[in-house]
Amino acid sequence: MTTGSWAPPTRVEQVLYEAGARGDRAAVVDALGRTRLYVLIARLHADAPGYVPPLPSQRDEGSQRTVVPVLTEGMLPPWHPDWVFRQTTLARLAAAWPHDRWWLAVNPGTPYATTLPARPADRRAWQRPVAPAGGADPLRMRLLTHAGGPLHGPLAQALALGAHLAVLNGLVWNQLGAQYEDYPTDVARLRRPWQVHHRAGFREKLDTLLAARLVGRLPEAVLGMRRRLDARLGYPPSEMQWTSMVTVNFERDDPYGDDAAEAVEFVRRIIHYEERFRADGLLPPDGRVDTLAAFDHGRAVNVVRLALGARYCDPQEAERSVLRVLEPARRAYDSWSAFSLGYLLARLIHFDEGDPEPLYQESLAIHRTLVQDPSSPYRNLPWS
Repeated sequence: MTTGSWAPPTRVEQVLYEAGARGDRAAVVDALGRTRLYVLIARLHADAPGYVPPLPSQRDEGSQRTVVPVLTEGMLPPWHPDWVFRQTTLARLAAAWPHDRWWLAVNPGTPYATTLPARPADRRAWQRPVAPAGGADPLRMRLLTHAGGPLHGPLAQALALGAHLAVLNGLVWNQLGAQYEDYPTDVARLRRPWQVHHRAGFREKLDTLLAARLVGRLPEAVLGMRRRLDARLGYPPSEMQWTSMVTVNFERDDPYGDDAAEAVEFVRRIIHYEERFRADGLLPPDGRVDTLAAFDHGRAVNVVRLALGARYCDPQEAERSVLRVLEPARRAYDSWSAFSLGYLLARLIHFDEGDPEPLYQESLAIHRTLVQDPSSPYRNLPWS
């Protein structure tokens, strides 16, 4: 769908436009309740400890009203070093609203603009919880593509390597722009878990991820032993043969046995999840996952996007950095499906503490979205 010479950047703007064209204010409120909204703030204010900037306001010349301007994700302007965005929601806006006579202006000055009154009764409607399908968070677990972002070529392919986390968090997968999630969150996520506090730290962490040094020495070594045993035998080794080789090798190099016991546990987990992949049709009967490098390569793309959002690099450096991920990913895998399964297996064997079933079902849903959805980059981009 287009509106004159405009096309909706994402599905969010399309839904808003269609609801507004029908004059269906309830549908507009419902759509806004299911999406992230963004408020422009000066980076200087965002970095001030303990300071919460007030909601911005401006005079709308057409209506002569005072409005609070917010933007949807697809309508954010290009990256700027000194202006950043804070994420909010319709419910949070209602709770912090400064004046009963002010209106909310969403995407002002664009074909996807809408204004809403913000009287107490209106704000109560904003705070009503959105009823998500199946109890899921409406802001997560969705494939969101920006029509103005890269859709073809190497940059799109490189950004698609980070699509697992983008789908998980419900963020646009194909953009290097004003933020990844929002400025405060991007800065916080780099600090924890990544321990990145500045530009030099970002570059160091990126190099580590490109070399696949964070995915785990033990599970990668265990998978390497299976590959070597397969080459030596000329056929896939049994679980007993693989476990025996792992035990012998790790006991020789680790006389205290800590690594050996953990390595054998990784054998068990890998076999368990590969069997589930086969049962669920993700792997052929003789298929397997040979490396977990995809987990680091996918996270590398997201670290770059976080660093761009945190202003630890500029868009040109971010683009160069993302493109660096393509070559090691292509050396490790021969298809999008293989890459996705490598990412999936790494996520599962590292985080399946407690009840692993919710993690498995969530991971399975992300994989199926990426390899089956007709709008997925994994369906529309060549691997190499």
